[in-house]
Amino acid sequence: MELPDDIYEKIEELSEEGNDLCDDGSFSAAIEKWNQAFLLLPDPKVEWEAYTWLSASIGDALYQLKEFSAAREKFFDALNGPDGKENPFVHYRLGQCEIHLGNEKNGVNHLLQAYMLDGEEIFEAEDDGAFYLQKLSEKQLI
Repeated sequence: MELPDDIYEKIEELSEEGNDLCDDGSFSAAIEKWNQAFLLLPDPKVEWEAYTWLSASIGDALYQLKEFSAAREKFFDALNGPDGKENPFVHYRLGQCEIHLGNEKNGVNHLLQAYMLDGEEIFEAEDDGAFYLQKLSEKQLI
């Protein structure tokens, strides 16, 4: 199922604006753009591929703002969207959120999912990735 062209183009435009704002460190402004794009999705929103990546983008910006509980909810939303369960980034960030919130067991489970989907590469993409990879090693999971 594909979005009508006019809606897809507007969502893409708002998403790019959000990406640019995020790249500049303007996370709250990026969230506003992505929320605007999110509102354009026809109901039921969860059935659209854009639901997954918009939820993950908002979750990532919330993570950058250290709003871990709100970020966790957006990543759970992303998991429920098309291809969300197969997205290593969603599992990676969700795992990080869970660990920050003191839910180490759930965090390690999601980090392991990310590892199984993408190997060490996803952990190597960020400065603190070694810390999270060590969590898996400590549990003798890798």
